[in-house]
Parts: sequence; structure tokens; C-alpha cells
Amino acid sequence: MTIRIAIAGAAGRMGTALVQAVSQHADVSIVGASARAGSEAVGTDIAPGVTIVDDVARAAGNADVWIDFSTPDATRAALAALDGTSVRAAIIGTTGMTAETEAAIAEAGKRLAIVRSGNFSLGVNILAGLVRQTAERLGPAWDIEIIEAHHRRKVDAPSGTALMLGEAAAAGRGKSLHDLRLEPREGVTGSRTEGGIGFAVVRGGGIVGEHEVIFAAESESLRFTHVAGDRSLFAHGAVHAALWAATQKPGLYSMQDVLGL
Repeated sequence: MTIRIAIAGAAGRMGTALVQAVSQHADVSIVGASARAGSEAVGTDIAPGVTIVDDVARAAGNADVWIDFSTPDATRAALAALDGTSVRAAIIGTTGMTAETEAAIAEAGKRLAIVRSGNFSLGVNILAGLVRQTAERLGPAWDIEIIEAHHRRKVDAPSGTALMLGEAAAAGRGKSLHDLRLEPREGVTGSRTEGGIGFAVVRGGGIVGEHEVIFAAESESLRFTHVAGDRSLFAHGAVHAALWAATQKPGLYSMQDVLGL
């Protein structure tokens, strides 16, 4: 069975990568695509018989799965617009979520199978599992720092992936990231709080995505690193998630669920 996919922001950097990824999978096809109102991309064709439109309900009208790597406001509006379409699953890679969008995703999860992740890369999700296990086995005397780097155009910080890794580390210690996250450092900050999880952010050039998790004790340190070469790895991961989600019951899922980790 071929899974029919509609893509949000199909003319953007990630949208273009998704279109290319779908074209390389025999068991999925693009049946719809959207762009923001006023975009020059509206009215252009991205696949045979598929024209970019500025109406989500129209773009997703005949789709099984909606893939969305847009903005919090656009994602929230799209989830509402999907009601009444044939879409039964959504893949959400949007980062920098607002409380309103979080609530909208939770509500949509009552009628759609939603896979949401800060990063759809297989390597990053394996990394998250390793971070969780390491944090579980090493006590609070081991400080945890997460360093991330992205291109100059990224607007949110820390990245969704960095926060996902922080959540994995916190889960390993049996707590929430909210309880363990350290404030950004500037000026005279005093000594480090034991057991906390710190973040550092780099923005520059065309860096696709680099993440490093450091476990540091007094006499030794352990470092896990992931470097993304191009956006195609995220797109292929999203397509993999779409194939999985299309057969699931409504609910909220992660890539850890998709990969059985």
C-alpha cells in the first residue's frame, strides 16, 4: 500500500529535502503541498499533478500523513485545519514550541497518530538512548553539558535536539529537565550547581547541526557527539516515521517509539 503524504512548507529548505526523500521511496507518494500565503512558491508544481497551495485543508485533502517542519504558529493552525481531511497521522519536526502549540498537539493526538521529535535522525535518537543510560549509571557528581551548533538562520535556542538530549539525560536521573536545567551563564555566575544540566549554543554560517553531550567528573570526562552532514537524513527519518505512524492508533509518539528503542 502506498502512503499518501502532504508536506507543509514544501518550498523551504526542509520541505525541499522532504520532497526529494519521498521521491526516493517506492511506498510513499506526495499528493499535496502547502506554503504560507503570499509565498512566491504558491502555484508552482513540485511533483506530477501536485501544485503548492496556501490552504492546508486543500493540500492535505487526500493525504494519509501530514509532515510539518514549519513554525509553531503555522503548525498549530495546520493541526486545526486537518480536521475533516483524510489525514490520520502527522509527523511534526517543528521546534521552538509555544504553550499554545503544545496544547494543540496534545488535543490533535486524540484523533491523529502524531510522531513529534526535535530530531528525526537515526543517529541522534540512538544518541539520546545512550545519554539516558549513561545519566542513569553516573551520579550527580558527573556534570552534564550539552553544546549545539546550527546555521545563522536558526531562530530558536537551544535547538529542539539539544533539549531532547537534555530530557533524555534528566530522565536517566529520574527527574524532569525543568528541574535540572541550568540558567544561561553570563558574568560572575558562581560555582556550578551539582546535578544540573547546562546548555551552550553556537550560531554561524551554514552549519546543519552539531550536538555534543559531555559528562564531566573531577578526573575524567565522557563525550558523545553527533554531526549532521545534510538535511536529507532528517527527511528520510521523517518518511520512515510517516510509514510507521500511518498504521498506528491516535496518540503522541516519539522517534524512540518508531525505532523501538
